[in-house]
Amino acid sequence: MSRFAAIDVGSNAVRLMVARLTTEAEGPRLRKEAFYRVPLRLGADVFSQGRLSAASQEKLVKTLLAFRQLIDVFAPLGYRACATSALRDAANGAETVERAATQAGIRLQIIDGMEEAQLVFAAHVQDQLTDGRPYLFVDVGGGSTELLLFQNQQILQSASFNIGTVRMLQDAVDAAQWQAMEGWLRQHVAARAACAIGSGGNINRLNRIAGQDARKELSRKSLRRTHEQLRALSLEARMQRYGLKPDRADVIVPAGEIYLKVLEWGRIATMHVPKFGLTDGLIRQQYDAWCQTDGAAAGGC
Repeated sequence: MSRFAAIDVGSNAVRLMVARLTTEAEGPRLRKEAFYRVPLRLGADVFSQGRLSAASQEKLVKTLLAFRQLIDVFAPLGYRACATSALRDAANGAETVERAATQAGIRLQIIDGMEEAQLVFAAHVQDQLTDGRPYLFVDVGGGSTELLLFQNQQILQSASFNIGTVRMLQDAVDAAQWQAMEGWLRQHVAARAACAIGSGGNINRLNRIAGQDARKELSRKSLRRTHEQLRALSLEARMQRYGLKPDRADVIVPAGEIYLKVLEWGRIATMHVPKFGLTDGLIRQQYDAWCQTDGAAAGGC
C-alpha cells in the first residue's frame, strides 16, 4: 500500500500527517489516514529571546522521536519534515536541526516563507477553482503570513511577512511589517477583484464558529462579526463556549485580525476555506515526484 508522510514544525504546534493512495472510480486519490498535532509553542521563545530554550528544544526532539516511531509503523514510501518561521529566526535553529537528525532520526529542513507558500499551493487547491478570476492565497501562521496571488493556475506575485499570531501575542511584530503588507496588497491585489483562499487551523475554526463550515466560504462581514464576538470573550469563555483548546483560544483573535486586514487592504469580500495546510502540500509534492519515477509504472498516477 502506497503511503506518504509529512511533518510541519510550526511556531505554535508540530504536526504529522500520513496519507494513503487509494484507487477510486475517478482515478488514484490521496486520502488522509492519520493526523497528529502536538501543541508546542516554539515561537514564544524565539520571538522574545531569539532562540529556542533548552526545554523547548528537548520537547521538540521528543515529539519528533515519537513521530519517527509512528512513521516506522505506517511505513510510507517516504516523508518530508519542514520547519517554518520559529526555527528560521532561532539563533540555534541549525543546532536544533542537527539534534533532530541525531537524536530523533528525522531529517528536518528549515524552509523560507516563499517555499512554505508554494508548498501549500502544491496541494493543488487551484485545481478546485474552475473560473479564471484571480485568487489570493493567505496562510497565517504563528510567526509569519504568506501571500500568494495566482490566476489560471499561474503564480503572479508572492510575499512573506513576519506577522503571525504568536508574534502578535508576544508584541513582536514590527510596524514596518504591517506597512509593507498593506503596501503589497494595495499594489498587487486591491484593483484585481480577487477572491481569497485561507489556510491554517485558525481560519478553519473561525469558519466553523461563523456557521459556514459546510459551505467552506466566509464573507468579510461574517469574519468580522465572528472576530468581534471572540475578542469580547475571556480566554476561558472562548474555550467553554466554542470548545477551543488553550493554544487555539488565544491565537484565534490575532489570527482574525490578520485575515481581516488582508481582506480589507486587498479589497476582498469573500474567502474560501478548503481546509488544507503545509502537510498537505508536502505530501502532494512527494506524490507528484513519485509519479515521475516509480508511480507511473505502478499504476498509481
